[in-house]
Amino acid sequence: MSSITLFGAGSWGTALAVHLARAGRDVTLWARRAEAVAQMRRTHTNPTYLSDVQIPESVAITSNLDRAAEASDFWALVTPSQHIRSMAEALRPHVYRDGIVVSLAKGIENESLLTMTQVLAEVLGDYEGLRFGTLHGPSHAEEVAARRPTTVVAAADQLDVAEQIRERFMTETLRVYANTDVVGVEIGGAAKNVLAIAAGISDGLGYGDNAWAALTTRGIAEIRRLGLAMGARTQTFAGLSGIGDLMVTCMSEHSRNRYVGVEIGKGRSLDAVVDEMNMVAEGVRTTASIHALAQRHDLEMPITEVVYRVLFDDKRPETMVSRLMTRSAKQEDWLPDDLRGEAPEN
Repeated sequence: MSSITLFGAGSWGTALAVHLARAGRDVTLWARRAEAVAQMRRTHTNPTYLSDVQIPESVAITSNLDRAAEASDFWALVTPSQHIRSMAEALRPHVYRDGIVVSLAKGIENESLLTMTQVLAEVLGDYEGLRFGTLHGPSHAEEVAARRPTTVVAAADQLDVAEQIRERFMTETLRVYANTDVVGVEIGGAAKNVLAIAAGISDGLGYGDNAWAALTTRGIAEIRRLGLAMGARTQTFAGLSGIGDLMVTCMSEHSRNRYVGVEIGKGRSLDAVVDEMNMVAEGVRTTASIHALAQRHDLEMPITEVVYRVLFDDKRPETMVSRLMTRSAKQEDWLPDDLRGEAPEN
């Protein structure tokens, strides 16, 4: 019950392979490029991602999809969100009955506007007994690889599946909670990247702590609004995939999405910023998806709207911030109608 195959050898996949192998798990790490696999086997490092982290010799590194799939009936897909569908399709011939497939990607598919577990269910859901889940939370790869204490949440529709995911990933320095609100966890993990770009833009413009605090606080209200419209539970957004993930992504020097925002706030173009990065900033394409979901559900998401206009309509950040600040006055109200007047949960 300790084996796991990680599909994707970016920074997060590499960090988890290192972390889980140190904890005694039987880990297989699949990478797409054979030349990268050859170099990782030779040097026991990933030259592109986390190059200063030593990969334990016990990690089986391969570019052979058949071999990787056969190594375990517990698969973790650690590819960018827009590649989850093609990864799942490639794995169809290798599905295990009663296996578990976990998405670690934080995004919403652009074309379908599906969450990652919804994509997995659409591609692989016709296999009897196959179960799906996700793992999210404030978890920069650099800190997990460095054995710094980290806490995340495993979510699946059935509690026993969430608990199995929890047990497979949980170690002395990676604490995992179980949750059955899959859509809430996934919306929180995806939408916070849009807010991280907003926070970065604010920092790049030099607006300071007051603006940062307002963006993150009102940002979680936007995330909750979208989540509730999609069937999520309110309390999820006060948890690790809500406030927790939002805070770390908006403030950390490790955050790719915040970096994109900072550089745009300084006056650089999106294309110039993205072209120089060797890692994917999920928030860029997720902004388009979250914006489309807001329109589908007829929701007011003003911060998301501003980020979308800056990224895709070439609007000046200063102009869009002014538009945010001069919106009509509102009453601050967090609770949905069905919770007003009720005592808070313990």
